[in-house]
Formats: sequence, C-alpha cells, structure tokens
Amino acid sequence: MTEKLRLPAEETYRAELDALIAADSGPKPAGWALSPRAAVTYLMGGRAGETEISAKYLGNRRLIETAIATLATDRALLLLGVPGTAKSWVSEHLAAAVSGDSTRVIQCTAGTDETQLRYSWNYAQLLAKGPSRDALVPTPLFRAMEEGRICRLEELTRMGSDVQDTLITVLSEKMLPIPELNDAVYATRGFNVIATANDRDRGVNELSAALKRRFNVVVLPLPDDIDEEIAIVAKRVGEMAGSLDLPAPKNVTEEVTRVVSIFRELRAGQTLDGKTTLKSPSGTLSTAEAIAVMVGGLSQAAFFGDGALSAEALAPTVIGAIVKDPVQDRAILEDYLETVLKGRRAYADYYGAMTELL
Repeated sequence: MTEKLRLPAEETYRAELDALIAADSGPKPAGWALSPRAAVTYLMGGRAGETEISAKYLGNRRLIETAIATLATDRALLLLGVPGTAKSWVSEHLAAAVSGDSTRVIQCTAGTDETQLRYSWNYAQLLAKGPSRDALVPTPLFRAMEEGRICRLEELTRMGSDVQDTLITVLSEKMLPIPELNDAVYATRGFNVIATANDRDRGVNELSAALKRRFNVVVLPLPDDIDEEIAIVAKRVGEMAGSLDLPAPKNVTEEVTRVVSIFRELRAGQTLDGKTTLKSPSGTLSTAEAIAVMVGGLSQAAFFGDGALSAEALAPTVIGAIVKDPVQDRAILEDYLETVLKGRRAYADYYGAMTELL
C-alpha cells in the first residue's frame, strides 16, 4: 500500500487503463491514450478482455459520450453543475483516459493572475542572462500545449474576467504568444482544455461571450433517482474507507439510505412522498456532501465509538452539512426534525441524536 494520501487517477486505476489499452482496437484521435469508445468504458464501466472495468461515473452515459466527443474536436469542454455533481472527479478521469495524465491542473481563484495561466520567469536566470527559454517557467497549460495533453482548469468562474480571457487565444488559435522572446508555443495534437464551473457561482466572474463560444458545455446534474444517488454514495464511501483504512460496517448502505433521504428532502423542499412542503437550507446538500458525511461518521465510529455506524456517529456531520447559516439553517433543520423526522419511527435515533446536539 502506498504512503501517499491520494494518487492521481491514472495511477490508482493503472491496471484498468493498461487492460483497456491492450484490448483497444478502435480509432484513436492523435495524441490520445484510448479510443473514444474505450474512454467511455473506462468512465462508465464494462470489460476489457478478462479485466473488469469499474464505473467511475454513475449517471447518464450520453453525457460522458458528449464530453469525450467534444475533446476529440478543436473545442474545449466546460463541465457545469451545482457543487457536488462530480465535475472535478469526471474531469480528472477524462484527462486520465484521454491523455494518460491528469496532473496538468490549475486551480482557479480570485488571486489567479495571467502568469499562472501563461508562464512566469526564473528571476535569477532572467537577471543573469535576460529573457530566454531557460529562464521561462512553464505553467501546466503551457506544458499541456507542448506535450499534447489535457489541461484541467478547476472553478473557472472564480478567476477574474480579464484573466479568463487569456484563454481565448489559446482556445481559438491553439497557440500561446511569448512576446518577450518574439516567439510562441503551438499546441501539439492531443491538447485540449477541460474546465469546471459551479452553477451557484456563475455570478462571481461570468464568462465573456467570446470565451463561452470556445467551450462546449456539458451540464452534470444531481441524480434524479434516489436509488442512483444511494449507489453513488455507497460506492464512493467504500472506496474512501479503503484508502483511509477505515472499517466499513455491514450497515453502511442502510445508513447511506437514511442520510441521502434526509438530504434529498431538504434539497427538494418537500418530503419524498410529496405530501409535506419544507424550507430548504442555504447549502446544496449534494451527493459529495453526503459522501463526506458518511466518511466522517465512519471515522467517528472507528476512533470514538464501537465501530458500528449509527445515528449518534453521523448526527454531528449531518448537522454540519445542513447548518451553514447558524440562524436561518438551524431554524429550518429544527422545523424539519419536528414536522417530519419526529413522526418517523425508522428515524427516531436521528431525531434524538440531532435534537440533543441542536
């Protein structure tokens, strides 16, 4: 077992990628590690010879096909959705399937400037010898263009609009000017960009019309079906428990079902049977948050309990996920406990544990 807390997708799933490469007879776009059909199998699951390929994304297959088809063209891909819809997860696995390398990544923030997208300088070399290729420090985008790889841009709309527009030349001309050297880097075939953006943050730094035109948008939704969401959470919790050496009790799926049900009701603003209208808290209560709650509960049970996953172990993290606003969300949760959970015998332990903590 590796001592690293987390490995990139291409290392974690190396055996699956190798099996797909060995069995892949489909046509590959220039610079791709897998054919588009094999890349879909890698993300959605299937078989490659005698090797079982695990599903990385449990959702609409057509969305993944559209994303991969986009990357085979000259258009960049924008994965859009509310927090917790697996945008970063899908982005990483798409890069691993297409390029065999998901590590060319830039985390966009309000403090991201043009040099973090284009290139910067080694100032010791710059002062000693002046502008030169040796003094230039390439960014992940720069390296992806040179190597013909995928570059991932996380949370694109958090970056300033003027910095975002640095991408226009890269995406339209497939080149990055280096005016200091009277030169440019031209993208090698296989290069493309996968960006992610948050539906809730679209107003932070909205993309310009010119930049939007360079992207094909694929919207990743929250799971419509509760059974699908339960399967996603249970699968990811099992994987994360294994990587963290946390024991997974037999009742994980049962507790996942109850937590996901609570989250879906508060997120939708009504009970699952549609009979009672509820107020929704300020948070998204996404699938990713449900996963985090369950892993937190496993840790609580393993280190401070008897190892059994219970409402008492999960209640603190459930409350933490729901109550983002200490006044408004607390009142909404209290109302939900009294009007919905109090009357459900199957949730009596959650009602008691959460009421005690509130």
